[in-house]
Order: sequence, then structure tokens, then C-alpha cells
Amino acid sequence: MRKTLIALGLAASVVAAQAPAGATTGIHWGPVESTNGRAAADVWITPFKAETFVVYGKLRDRAPAHCAYIRARFHYTGGGTGWSRAKTTCSTASFKLSSDGRIKRADVKVCLSKGRTTSRCYTEKITPEIIAGWPQ
Repeated sequence: MRKTLIALGLAASVVAAQAPAGATTGIHWGPVESTNGRAAADVWITPFKAETFVVYGKLRDRAPAHCAYIRARFHYTGGGTGWSRAKTTCSTASFKLSSDGRIKRADVKVCLSKGRTTSRCYTEKITPEIIAGWPQ
């Protein structure tokens, strides 16, 4: 029992350490991978009610001749869309992609990258309706 409590305490501190500054609670979305699985991101998000929506986590590259790439497209509640800055790594790195206001949907795109080109992209659509349907 004591080992379980210690392990849970350590897991909670790891989760808290991953949250960006200003994010009180994070929602673990899960993995998002390129179509061939060689670029992968472990994605966390802030609640949709936040003034600034943040997609964050770890980006990993497992392709010998390419790097991993992640970018988010935000769909704003007042209309319009906007892209975050892209994050690229050829090993493992943390990422934090922020919106400029309240959003109704985020599209998280993970790809392989080489030079200025991307390939094997997969886009995950994240909406509040999907999260509301998750088991508690």
C-alpha cells in the first residue's frame, strides 16, 4: 500500500511538472503520431474555458534521417483561425503551443521533417465535445 501511494505521489509530481506556467489543470489528450509512427507527441491541453489555450507535452523523433515536427491550428470562438509556431526536434524535446484567445477547436499536426519539407503528417482534431464524452 505504501509503495502504491509513493508511486502515485511521484506520478502526480511528474504531471504537475509538465504543466506550463499559468496552467492550473491539464488534460492528458494522449499520443499523436505521424502516419508512420516515427514522430510522436505526448499531448496535454489546458481547458477550453481558458482565455489562452495551450497544447503542451513531449515531442519525440524516432526516424534516422528526419526530425519530428508539431504545429497547432486554432479555431477561434469569434471566428477565424491561426497557426502556432512550429516546434521541431531531432531527438526529444518539450513543446508549448499557445493560442491568442479563446478557441472552439484545435488541430494538432505531427509530421516528419527534413529541411523545409514535412511528410507523413497526421492531424488530430481536439474539441470540447470529445472531451465531454470521455468517461470520468
